[in-house]
Amino acid sequence: PGTVGIMAPPFLYLASASPRRRDLLRQIGIEPEIVPADVDETRLAGEVPRAYVDRLARLKAETAWRALAEHRRSAVLAADTAVVLGSEIFGKPADRDAALDMLARLSGRTHEVITGVALKTARHLDLRVNVSRVTFRPLQREECEAYWRTGEPCDKAGGYAVQGRAAVFISELAGSFSGVMGLPLYETAELLRAAGIDPLGHRGDGR
Repeated sequence: PGTVGIMAPPFLYLASASPRRRDLLRQIGIEPEIVPADVDETRLAGEVPRAYVDRLARLKAETAWRALAEHRRSAVLAADTAVVLGSEIFGKPADRDAALDMLARLSGRTHEVITGVALKTARHLDLRVNVSRVTFRPLQREECEAYWRTGEPCDKAGGYAVQGRAAVFISELAGSFSGVMGLPLYETAELLRAAGIDPLGHRGDGR
């Protein structure tokens, strides 16, 4: 007979509804429980892109942690990604015109993708940041319009998905492919190991 009591919490919560981040964690053998964090993503006046990503990753982790009942609290992973051209942050396009404008501005140029990853445990909140550089070949208006019609750009920062059809636009990527997708696995694994969670199979409690 089993013991009646409070169910042990999962060893990792993911403070994101992004299926891409969930799939990346699965790639390294981790099945998280999703606890979306609804936060205000408005950029502060004078806030540089890296500070913006850092703040939002931390805020998402803290928000999800507070949303959990105390007995359910375990390690909470959160991330935030920004597509940056110069000092401008490209978010998700509001509509077709916005997406086409983003792609036109990225065309033939190199931009940065900055992803912050935060891990909140009962002990502390730790953070890693990955910066990757992505170069687009020159794009034609017609192919950008065709890309929009696939539906892929709608919910992607910068209006493109590196793991999707936009791969044909990218002539060079220096950095982390998974980071550009939204969760740099090298930095994520560093955080998890420090919290006692080994992506190679050892299950820690993250507390």
